[in-house]
Amino acid sequence: MNNVFIGIDVAKDSLDIHVKPSDEHWTSTYDSQGLKAVVERLTAFEPACIVLEATGGLEMDLAASLAAAALPVAVVNPRQVRDFARAMGRLAKTDAIDAEVIAIFADKMRPACRPIPTDEEQALKELVTRRRQLIDMRTMESNRRKKTRLNEINTSIETHIAYINSELADLDRELQQRIKASSVWRAKENLLKSVPGIGSGSAVMLIAALPELGAYNRRQIASLVGLAPMNRDSGIWRGRRMIRGGRAAIRSYLYMPTLSAIQCNPFIRSMYLRLIDAGKAPKVAITACMRKLLTILNAVMRDSLPWQPFTP
Repeated sequence: MNNVFIGIDVAKDSLDIHVKPSDEHWTSTYDSQGLKAVVERLTAFEPACIVLEATGGLEMDLAASLAAAALPVAVVNPRQVRDFARAMGRLAKTDAIDAEVIAIFADKMRPACRPIPTDEEQALKELVTRRRQLIDMRTMESNRRKKTRLNEINTSIETHIAYINSELADLDRELQQRIKASSVWRAKENLLKSVPGIGSGSAVMLIAALPELGAYNRRQIASLVGLAPMNRDSGIWRGRRMIRGGRAAIRSYLYMPTLSAIQCNPFIRSMYLRLIDAGKAPKVAITACMRKLLTILNAVMRDSLPWQPFTP
């Protein structure tokens, strides 16, 4: 590999490409012909890493094309790149500038190039995302129902909630069918469900939204999900450790299974009671148990061995 790093700014109809250290820059159309030309040209550079920003799915065709050509590609959080640009004093923003900043970010930060999700994995993730959206809508409608006095509005809300419930039932059936159709996913589901507190729904969410489970060590997976406590110290001052960043959706998926695990998983229950006895607030204890449950799930997936029950 050459010491070449490439940043690409992805727009709806165009791609801005910047190459470091040569500082070559060009713009291409974002269509089938443009993608083919970009892949061929980038292959000649033999880059160490090509970095794109996550743009709500707009980047997936490009990322898949690059991965199919065996080019190393990393899709990063746009916030990281924006913070990096501000640290450099780059306040102006155009597509060309963004591509250059992404290329510099690639060179200086060296983000990890991870495998691009397959079409099946991407479809499963989109279904899970849609399920979460419907649950959020149902919650909002339920809250509205509590605040209205007009019968006509209540009837409308009830009708909408019934429709959402029907859509959720259809989505759950589709998710289960997709999981059962894959022997790999079915094996992963069985491994996750072996841990007390994890049901079929939670297992599907984790398979779709956290494919890295089992591939990272316990510290890396906790940091990825945003369950690693961050230090807040300065001089002699010592602040409270707090969690931040990471994948908030995963924390949402883990919250209810953690409450269930506190009741039925002897290891998690023992940990929760120990923290409460030590004077920790319930929210802090639940968060710690959520992190422990995540590391258990990670170990189960890493070793491909089901949870072994024991009495602490």
